[in-house]
Amino acid sequence: ITGDNEAELIVVGGGLVGLTLAIACAEGGIRTIVVEAESAAALSGKGYDGRSSAIAYGSQQVLTAIGAWDRLAPDAQPILDIRVTDGGWHVKGEGHGYVHYSHLDLLDRKPTPQPPDTEPATIIACEPEKAAAPFGYIVENRLTRIALLARAKECANLTHLAPHVVTSLDLAGDAARVTLEDGTVLTAQLVVAADGKQSALRRMAGIAAREFGYNQTAIVCTVTHALPHNGVAHEHFLPAGPFAMLPMTDERLADGTVRHRSSIVWSEDPRLVPMLLKLDDEAFGKEIERRFGSSLGQVRPLGPRFSYPLTMVLADSYVRPRFALTGDAAHGIHPIAGQGFNLGVRDVAALAEVLVDASRAGLDLGAMEVLDRYARWRRFDNLMLSTFMDGLTRLFSNDFAPLRMARDLGFAIFNRTMPLKRLAMRHAMGIVGKLPRLVQGRPL
Repeated sequence: ITGDNEAELIVVGGGLVGLTLAIACAEGGIRTIVVEAESAAALSGKGYDGRSSAIAYGSQQVLTAIGAWDRLAPDAQPILDIRVTDGGWHVKGEGHGYVHYSHLDLLDRKPTPQPPDTEPATIIACEPEKAAAPFGYIVENRLTRIALLARAKECANLTHLAPHVVTSLDLAGDAARVTLEDGTVLTAQLVVAADGKQSALRRMAGIAAREFGYNQTAIVCTVTHALPHNGVAHEHFLPAGPFAMLPMTDERLADGTVRHRSSIVWSEDPRLVPMLLKLDDEAFGKEIERRFGSSLGQVRPLGPRFSYPLTMVLADSYVRPRFALTGDAAHGIHPIAGQGFNLGVRDVAALAEVLVDASRAGLDLGAMEVLDRYARWRRFDNLMLSTFMDGLTRLFSNDFAPLRMARDLGFAIFNRTMPLKRLAMRHAMGIVGKLPRLVQGRPL
């Protein structure tokens, strides 16, 4: 296929997942077009969505392999400890169940469970090859998009079209065709939808999806706090839904002072969210402290606040001839444990490997014999993790006393079972199962 409007691959959706896929495939020798509805300036603006993502160790390996991580590293805060509590350690002064993960527990050392409000374990200097890697990193989505957009400009095989909207999709015949709002027709062997939970391309392709609600809305914003976070990520399971406090890099101000920052993902009853968003900074900060506690001192919001309804969306299938789904278009999950982006990156790593291998073998990228390999590789992992996260959210989003006692007993047992904790940590890092080459940090 030749011509300015023709390629081997069209990726619809130029967000984090779509751009990562496009860069990986383009660097693997596949001529790729990305179509994105928003301009690069809009995607890079501070007012676009305000979210930060937990980039698991495996996802960081992918970003390194495609040449994007060096741009992100200065703004990436390592996650060294994770503290999970049932109800919040501070609530009513009660010692509720908790689980403590330390990245040092991946080394061959005795476990050191600690209550959530204690200082994290001292980081012991190790030889580089023996050091335990962080669980992952917290990075603002805006900065990740900026880094990916800059990397995309360097790819000779990649064309980025934005802002443009796909108005129709034609998968009949020996090629796939998409029509843009200005009448332009693009042609390729394969179209991949990376356009989010409410994917328009998924509907155009005739793939149904099941949606499940939580009666929760996420409030997302950056906060500043008086005390350093020491690289600790917190997840409090509260009756209204999970409340996460995710460590971000410190910010050095013009006067030389340092501002400690974290990102919150606060799941709340949708009826309360409009009122909470209207509070002034002091009142809003006190509402955060009521739910999180005082371990970081005074907390105040920093910058705009955003809200998003929380749902789970599962597509009935991932592929059909000349078409594939990836990221949230295939499986949009609750932000609990911050695994949504990482699932999408694992999709990207698997799909890019399948497509690059097929391209080198001279195969048609849109053939089902190629796409079925991707679907088999990713669908089970995504379904199992999505279902597990859904069950976890529903299990903990209540304050039924007998159930809470059972949960706390389970936490206590789990916290002292190091082999099980290590397995859970490796799952969270995205380094369990059949790993694509990119997740191993290897080029395609």
